[in-house]
Amino acid sequence: MSTAKKSNFATLRSVESFANPRPSIKKRMADGKALRKSVSIAQQGVYTPPKHRVDPITILENQAKSRIESLIPIRYERMLQSPFAFYRGGAAIMAQDLANQPSTNITVQLCGDMHVSNFGLFGTAEHRLVFGINDFDETLPGSWEWDLKRLVASALIACESIGGDKSLSKKLVYRICSEYQKRMNQYAKMPYLDLAQEFIGEEDIRKHFCKEHQKKIDATLKATKGQGNIQVLQKLTTLVGKDRKIINKPPLIEHFKKKAYGVPLEKLIDKALLNYASTLLADRKILFQRYGLKDYARKVVGVGSVGTNCLVLYFEGDSENDPLFLQYKEAQKSVLSPYIGESIYRDMGQRVVAGQRLLQGAPDIFLNYGSVQFDIDRSQGFYLRQLRDMKGGMEVGPGGVSLKNFPDYARLFGWALALGHARSGDAAMISGYCGESDDFSVAFYAFARSYAKQNEQDFELFKKAVKSKKLKTASKKTAL
Repeated sequence: MSTAKKSNFATLRSVESFANPRPSIKKRMADGKALRKSVSIAQQGVYTPPKHRVDPITILENQAKSRIESLIPIRYERMLQSPFAFYRGGAAIMAQDLANQPSTNITVQLCGDMHVSNFGLFGTAEHRLVFGINDFDETLPGSWEWDLKRLVASALIACESIGGDKSLSKKLVYRICSEYQKRMNQYAKMPYLDLAQEFIGEEDIRKHFCKEHQKKIDATLKATKGQGNIQVLQKLTTLVGKDRKIINKPPLIEHFKKKAYGVPLEKLIDKALLNYASTLLADRKILFQRYGLKDYARKVVGVGSVGTNCLVLYFEGDSENDPLFLQYKEAQKSVLSPYIGESIYRDMGQRVVAGQRLLQGAPDIFLNYGSVQFDIDRSQGFYLRQLRDMKGGMEVGPGGVSLKNFPDYARLFGWALALGHARSGDAAMISGYCGESDDFSVAFYAFARSYAKQNEQDFELFKKAVKSKKLKTASKKTAL
């Protein structure tokens, strides 16, 4: 059945046991392989809906209760665009389904919302361009299958949403799975320090693209390296008198009411930033304190995140030629927590940041968390990171991941997920379980195919709820 409710990693040792020898790689691989007796590879391919499955509309309505009411119609309109868009916004819907499937209970740090648009390019603290997982709002420790099953189902659904056939979607799933197996086997035998310093760099990315797509990926890499705070300044701000201000593009980017919960917004944001800065490393704290806040605005981002409190914060150093843009994102409880237990972190921003550091291994220098207290009963956890400093997403569709280059990207997806799981869990045990045969890909493709049908059924229910006005949507022009 599902991953047991645990708040810590099963593979980590207590302080008292550091002197004890760690089981050998061979032993841990054998232990992983032995788990096939309790959860066979073939069982991973069988999707069984929960007996008392909560309908997707109820789940979405419950989520909306803790979000900004005026933004919920934008979320629903974005989810309405395709089965894949609906799937992206439905991590909470799938969480209950994953909890009902067999699991090996080999614990890793789960992304929690793993799908093909949740990868991207980003700069390390040393400004090296690397490829990896991009968003960690739902991260929690859990069994590795949860992420892989959500990823392969997303590849199949995304492919067929943009016109791909069953042959191509099968190819994508097989490529993701075989790369996951291959890399996990490699990481099982890699020294831990080497693994900690392992990244998917520019040359690694290029090697995964056929000659036909080299020019396209080179252009993507070049454009991402050109993304920085000066470029954001030019795109998102304008002069208002002598000062620069963020450009209003309501409702997606806008300055909003001057009070929240009866408290002046400026005071709340100042409190939040002081809280955030208090836990920064000393060198980054000194750097951050050299910047002054010039403007802030609400910014609607993504699909699943719409309705949570997300802000763009514009800072300047000694002049407007030294801008800094940070993204403030509210952190709520993970959609996985009802099924695999609460986070060990009381602050949800800390949960996200800790998960990102484990999975990504190279976050930007301003990634950190904090909380702001509205009153005695109400507070909000959040995290901050740079907005677009050497960052590029992997959107599925025109200009991004297409039917032509999807197979090239698929291996990168499997690789990046394996790297994140190996950083945070026991690669030897996972590799021992996964093995090297195609049976693994066969099983996960069967799951992806079955779950795509479930997603289609849920999407039809969602469209009916919109048509009947049970769920209100914004206009396409407003939301997209």
